[in-house]
Amino acid sequence: MSIFGRSRSAMVTPDDALPGRSTPVLAHPAPHAVLGTSLTGPWPDGTQVLYLAMGCFWGAEEYLWRLPGAVTTSVGYMGGYTPNPTYEEVCSGRTGQTETAMIAYDPTELSTYDILKMFWEHHDPTQGYRQGNDVGTQYRSAVFYTTDEQRELTERTRDAYAGVIAERGYPDITTQVAPAAEHDYFLAEDYHQQYLYKNPHGYRCHANTGLALPALA
Repeated sequence: MSIFGRSRSAMVTPDDALPGRSTPVLAHPAPHAVLGTSLTGPWPDGTQVLYLAMGCFWGAEEYLWRLPGAVTTSVGYMGGYTPNPTYEEVCSGRTGQTETAMIAYDPTELSTYDILKMFWEHHDPTQGYRQGNDVGTQYRSAVFYTTDEQRELTERTRDAYAGVIAERGYPDITTQVAPAAEHDYFLAEDYHQQYLYKNPHGYRCHANTGLALPALA
């Protein structure tokens, strides 16, 4: 995916970030191509939302919509400075945004732990501003939580996973953990939404440690 622009390996400053725009790049999203649900809600009472950045968002979203209990998923940009960026702008490294997948889920059918288990096991959270051959700040690992329980579980699973991968010689986890309330989520262009359903032979990033997240005590 890095072929669309030149990626930077250092975080842009707010003063140097692109100005973006006041209007969204996807103002009227179509229903989810797999689940048939709205990408923006409203959703059933009790639905929870979690935002995960784990490299290329095409593969991340595919993992999420396949989880039993997923109400909907989408992909977008989060964690940076430029409002309503385009994909090309994000790829330039001048927005501070990271490619992010959102999941809205029914916590009575899908636990936050199981979502985080997928997250930790399906990317390498130690690589900083890259995932495999995808290099740039837009590929950094991050969790943007919406509840205190999500924050606690993210920190506990991160610490548990850090112990497992350290035993195999991996460096420290670089995953950003932050409240979603402090970072706007901007939907990506329509062709990115459920990309691997629309393009089943499309690109998937396979960077991961190959190690399992242990059960929490």
